[in-house]
Amino acid sequence: QIKRLVASGAIISLGHSNADGETVLKAIEAGASGFTHLYNGMSALTSREPGMVGAAFASENTYCGIILDGQHVHPISALAAWRAKGTEHLMLVTDAMSPLGSDQTEFQFFDGKVVREGMTLRDQHGSLAGSVLDMASAVRYAASELNLGLSNAVQMATRTPADFILRPQLGDIAEGKQADWVWLDDEQRVLAVWIAGELQYQAEQAQFA
Repeated sequence: QIKRLVASGAIISLGHSNADGETVLKAIEAGASGFTHLYNGMSALTSREPGMVGAAFASENTYCGIILDGQHVHPISALAAWRAKGTEHLMLVTDAMSPLGSDQTEFQFFDGKVVREGMTLRDQHGSLAGSVLDMASAVRYAASELNLGLSNAVQMATRTPADFILRPQLGDIAEGKQADWVWLDDEQRVLAVWIAGELQYQAEQAQFA
């Protein structure tokens, strides 16, 4: 199935699976090139069974999305992922759900309910169920909390995911690229956003020269 999907032009990301390491490596050989929400909802790395996490670390050219909200992944585990995959293959993702940017405290999800507690979303079983993380906050966390620096953090939010989805026109500010820009202040808060050169958002405090 993976081979057929890749042949049709699909990009395959693995996740939410308890597959053993050997099975995951076979999936990569078949054409899978990414991992969804690294560490979360997947078989863990242990000494005698590498699981999906170990296979992700061992596969040199695969990409991994990671949720850096301080809830889904411990900082040490996040740093281990960055050491294993590097800025070129670790991508910041949010897994954001509808309460993001609102005062919503609960919502229906499939046949259950998800409740917000501060910056955490949990289902009726107490399991994490998405996040209220925005991308600017993920960049701040990577740059400051993990001490990876702003350059690495921004690349993991821009060029690296663009490389993963095979969109070379995205992810950089350069001649010939699509003019998608985000203007951040010194605290990495969003002041303005442009998509394809068109202004889409401007914060009240943003002042253009």
